[in-house]
This record gives sequence, C-alpha cells and structure tokens, in this order.
Amino acid sequence: MRIIQGGEFDSYWKNNAAYNHDEEVEISVKKIIAAVRTEGDAAVRKFASQFDKSSPARLEVPFEQAQRALEELRSNEPSLAQALELSAQHIKRFSEKQKEQFSHFEYEMEPGLVTGQRIIPVERVAVYIPGGRFPLFSSVLMCMIPAFCAGVEEVILASPPTEDGLPDRKILAAAAIAAKVADNNNFGIFAIGGAQAIAALALGTESVPRVDLIAGPGNKYVAAAKRLLFGETGIDFIAGPTDVLIIADGQAADGGIEKAADLAAADMLAQAEHDPDARARALVPNTEFAEKIAAAVEKRLKTLPTEKTARASVDSGGLIIIYKTQEEAIRIANTIAPEHLELQTVDADIWVHHLKNYGSLFIGSLSAEVLGDYSAGINHTLPTSTSARFTGGLSVRHFLKTVTTLRCASGEDFEKTRNAAEILARAEGLEGHAESAVARARE
Repeated sequence: MRIIQGGEFDSYWKNNAAYNHDEEVEISVKKIIAAVRTEGDAAVRKFASQFDKSSPARLEVPFEQAQRALEELRSNEPSLAQALELSAQHIKRFSEKQKEQFSHFEYEMEPGLVTGQRIIPVERVAVYIPGGRFPLFSSVLMCMIPAFCAGVEEVILASPPTEDGLPDRKILAAAAIAAKVADNNNFGIFAIGGAQAIAALALGTESVPRVDLIAGPGNKYVAAAKRLLFGETGIDFIAGPTDVLIIADGQAADGGIEKAADLAAADMLAQAEHDPDARARALVPNTEFAEKIAAAVEKRLKTLPTEKTARASVDSGGLIIIYKTQEEAIRIANTIAPEHLELQTVDADIWVHHLKNYGSLFIGSLSAEVLGDYSAGINHTLPTSTSARFTGGLSVRHFLKTVTTLRCASGEDFEKTRNAAEILARAEGLEGHAESAVARARE
C-alpha cells in the first residue's frame, strides 16, 4: 500500500493511469469474430471446447432449467434465494422510478412548428454474465431487470457452460427470479461464453439470434469483442478492472479514528479481492490516518480468504493520498473518476455538489459500496478506467432510444423556418436540400 502527498498525485497519475491496450488480446478476438461471422454455431462450439468447461451440442437452454435451478436454490440455500429476491425487488423499484424520468412530449416552438420526443425500448437485448472463479449471479438481476422495466420486447441471457453444458446454476436461478419479479418470461438463455458469445449475439448464428444491444460485465476478451463489434450492435460500455476511491476524514464513524480506518480498509479490500488489477484508493487529510488505514488493510488481509488476489491488487496499485485542502481532494477525485466513490466524512453533503466524475456515489459511513453491489437497488454495472468522466452506470436509459419528431403546418412562422433551411442548404452547397425546402414554399 503506497502513501503519497496530494502534491505528488499529478506525477503519479501520469505514470499509472494509462489504459493498457492489449494488442495480443485484440488480435485473438478479431480471429474469433471472423470465425463466428463465417462459421456460425460451429465456430462457437469450437471455441467453447478450447476455452469453456464444455461445448454443449445445444446452445439454447430451456427456461425450465432456470425454474428448476431456482427451486433447488430455495431448497438448498433458502437465505440466498431470499436475499436475491429482496435485491430483485429493490432493483425493480429503482428501475421503475428511473423509467418515470423518460417521457414522450411534443413542444410547439412556434405556430406551425411542433417538435417532439418519443422514448422507444430497444427490441432485442442480450445480457452477458461471466462464469469464472466467481460467477456473478447478482449481475443477472442488475442487467435483466432494468431491461424488462424499460419495456424491451426480448431479453437474452448468455453465460458460459459449466461441465454439464448449462450455465452456472445460481446464474440460472437468478434469471428465473428476474423474470418472476418483472412478470416477464419473454427471454432466452444460451450457454455460450467469452468473445465467441459476444460475436454470436452481435452477428447472429443458426441458433443464436442477432441482438440490438449487449450489456453486462466480462473479462478483457469480452470487453475487446464488445469494442470491436460496436456499430454492428449497441453496447452499454467497455468495462475494465474495478476500482474504488474513499474520501475519509477519520471522524465519520462511531468508534473514532480506529473504527474509521477499519471501515475504509474493509471497503478497499472489498474491491481489491476482485482482481489483481483492481484499484483501491483513499483520500485522507493527514499522515496519521493514512498509516492507520494501511495498518488496518494489512491486519484484514491476514484473515481474508481471498488474500492472494487482494494482496496482489494492494501491492500493485493500492494508494492512499494525503490532501491539504478540500479543493485539492475534489480535484484529485474528479481526475481519478472512480467507478465507486465513497464519502466517509462528517460533512458528506458539502462534498456532493463538487464531485462530478463517478459511477456511483456512496454518501456517509453506513453507505458501503457492497450495498450497491448487491441489495440496495442501484446498479453495480458501472464505468471504469476513468470513463465516469463521460458516462454513468447501467440503467433503464441504456435500453431506451430517445428519438425526435417534427410536425409542421403552413403559416408565417413555418415560412421563416423553411426559408432558413433553404439558405443554410445553399450555403453548404447542397442544392438538393435547398430544392426540397423550396418545394414547400408558399405560392
């Protein structure tokens, strides 16, 4: 865990913030996409036999398998099933509230000139959920439920096959919960993983339908495939390694500075355990508190079951920055543009209005990022690698298209607008445009 002064940050950031473009990954993914484009299902099965735990003869999974998986989960792990169902209800309620913010309208700018907006759901969406060491079954809820609430006609879940040819059982169970909470069974499930899954969904194959948009997390191969296929399909955004930034003053938590340091350490390690490339960072006002956080991190690491991964993350990119003023801290936080930003300060609301770049903001020491990850209702699919500078996290809006309309009626104000279009078209050298406007002139 490295500790630096705020004045050292710019130099540190210049040398450590670059996005690492992996040329070898891109070359491999381009070959996978090309094969799926020409060979379809055969290529998907070939790559599954290379990269996945099995290569099922049938890629589509009957919905009954998801229902059966949910029944097994309720029987074997009832508390987990209940936790997933509570989370699903919260996600649905939050998503419905988001949907309310998007509406159709028509606005008469001038007599005879009526502009408008319509909100239309994307027709067919795919949600990709990785398997791997930690199958992200919570991401099923985070991605599928907002799509359902947006009004998407067909949602497809894609996830890598396990040894039995089916996606992870808990991923299937979560899909059944999402469908039940949304009261919508109009979705398909496919046991396909990796870059070949993204290619199949973006391009379509004999058995995998082509989708209009792909959302959800994934490894660097999945991210590369989404980037390369963007344009042939829509995507939510490109996700990189996860990260957190905690602004803490040592005073917010009941229990004093020791408790505050331990809370910060716990939340830093909650990110660090994801991946050796995960980044856990903190902004604090003095050296004493910084050292206490570093000590608390080390103490917790010794008993953490995921110590190996978390320690690799902390050793390679763990950082505590000591700021001199609130203005300096805000500038640094907005530069880092973290995926998760926590405010563990006594005056948290004072900071809120100055912080501009983050995926999700967690206000107050009780508002742990883990609650956003799982059960509070906000989405955990968030922008990484400083992309919070220009986008927010996954939400209902990703599954909606905002399109515009125009109605015109003849009259003096319409004639002014028509005439302006004619003048502008001729000025740009587009005579056909100008003539189209002239054709509507009053006689």
